[in-house]
Amino acid sequence: MAETSPLAQRITEDMKAAMRAKDAPRLLTIRMLTAAMKQREVDERIVLADADVLAIIEKSIKQRRDSISQFEAAGRVDLADKEKSELAVLTAYLPQQLSAAEIEAEITAVIAETGAAGPQAIGKVMASLKPRIAGRADMTAAAALVKARLSA
Repeated sequence: MAETSPLAQRITEDMKAAMRAKDAPRLLTIRMLTAAMKQREVDERIVLADADVLAIIEKSIKQRRDSISQFEAAGRVDLADKEKSELAVLTAYLPQQLSAAEIEAEITAVIAETGAAGPQAIGKVMASLKPRIAGRADMTAAAALVKARLSA
């Protein structure tokens, strides 16, 4: 059996701690995350690496943000608050986030490396940028910055 990733081990330990503390909302969120991880392992017949676990966490975070905006638009503050608490639990597993200046510097470096010019190169730049900043920056915001830079 292959080794589980350090991040997956941390999530499992946090789940045990939440059980001992009888922290039901946190436990529910962590169980949802571990279920998504197990599902991916079973579906793809792989042992998840940290990068895979981060991708699952990012997807879950994006889903929570979408739900929050929809619940707030519908006036369902109770459901939005539940999603916000789940979002807080999930974001704790992300690595230290990059500052706006660091994101700009990465974008500038990738544009220089790829020689990208014009809006048609956005995909090429994003393909090179994603592995460099994944998990450490909001990819939607980064894509907007790349688009603005290449469309100018």
